[in-house]
Amino acid sequence: MSQPLFRTPKGTHDVLPEDHQYMTYIKKAVRHRARQAGYKRIDTPMFENKAIFERGIGEHTDIVEKELFLVTSKQKEDEEAKFALRPEFTAGICRSFIEHGMQQLPQPVELYAIGQCFRHDRPQKGRYRQFHQFNMEVIGLKDPSIDAQLILVLAKIFGDIKILDRLELNINNIGTAENRAAYTEALKDFFIGKERNLPELDQARLQTNPLRLLDSKEEDTQILLKNAPAMDQFLDDESKEYHKTVLEYLDELDIKYVENPTLVRGLDYYTQTVFEFLDNETGSQNAVGGGGRYDGLIELFGGQPTPGIGFAGGLERIVWHMKQAGIKVPHKDQVDVFVAQLGPEAKKTCLKLISELRDKGVHTLGALGEASLKSQMRLADKFDARYTLLLGKMEVKGGTIILKDMAAGKQKEIPFEEAIPKVIELLGGKDKLDTYTMRDQFVDVDED
Repeated sequence: MSQPLFRTPKGTHDVLPEDHQYMTYIKKAVRHRARQAGYKRIDTPMFENKAIFERGIGEHTDIVEKELFLVTSKQKEDEEAKFALRPEFTAGICRSFIEHGMQQLPQPVELYAIGQCFRHDRPQKGRYRQFHQFNMEVIGLKDPSIDAQLILVLAKIFGDIKILDRLELNINNIGTAENRAAYTEALKDFFIGKERNLPELDQARLQTNPLRLLDSKEEDTQILLKNAPAMDQFLDDESKEYHKTVLEYLDELDIKYVENPTLVRGLDYYTQTVFEFLDNETGSQNAVGGGGRYDGLIELFGGQPTPGIGFAGGLERIVWHMKQAGIKVPHKDQVDVFVAQLGPEAKKTCLKLISELRDKGVHTLGALGEASLKSQMRLADKFDARYTLLLGKMEVKGGTIILKDMAAGKQKEIPFEEAIPKVIELLGGKDKLDTYTMRDQFVDVDED
């Protein structure tokens, strides 16, 4: 095999047809459950003003400090602006909510997005610099039942794609911004004189974002944290009651969860409820996603005080889980019929036959090059075609065609005009074929 001159950039990957089958299946599950619950789809630009992420996510988060892909512009009017590829959807969706006056819509506004995001992160297994994500956001109303309903929709999605039993829902309440500020100061006080015992990265976090110490993977940090003050000591009564009610609703919905007092999430905009769906066995190393409430984010962007809650799930991580579970997704990519031909007249006749079969909804390949009949039959095997139609000079003259069942290895000669009806019959009738009208396309959203 020859070596390629170029390869994908570090941290990126090609989504090959096999993985697209998984991703299409996941997207269908997301769209189905989103429509059931009244969510509307939104797409935001792949790049935004860098300040949106600095203000919303936090200047001292890993995403902003180390992971933003910056975008330069050659336009004079953009000289003062600094752009960045979106590392996540929520900040851009909140910007859009304000810009387009969505506060005038019936509240809450339920939105979902599916697309690519970018983080200049250190690539590792299942974690890429360019990746696919789906988001669900509920903006405009704060109530524990909304938190529970969002989690229910997500549980339904993970159930639909057969990985819910591989996941563990971890949930916590991190209180109000004031509660977090008080707890942050308490953590700083606790670590006075202990800084030298922290790894270098966590020493920096102590100065800029102390809450990130709680989800540190460093053993030395975790040992020190065992004696540190706990978050729930700083929660106000309203936050505690809110969390208690969310858990009661989850119990009512029969959603299993684990209370995790160290779960804080890495973004500054979170308040109150935070949650993640983690791998049962490896925990946060293979989390499929997480989210939480961000009641101050809209106001931070210049809008009116508006509560919100959201979730982001990584499609690559989800595909990994599905493959680990041995899940084979249904798809429509199989080849139903391979049309083999020999001779120029047979090839002409085949072209129209192939077109008519496709229009009827039969997945058809054929009339490929000038290969011998034997080579074409080998190709039909490689494409795993269910049936083959063979047309040579004699068949063209006689108005017949040979139909071969590839699995059974049996073949018979039939009148040419019976080929299409016979194939449709063998495939299970018209209801089993891949047909659509333009009306169907307008009713069902695209596959992206």
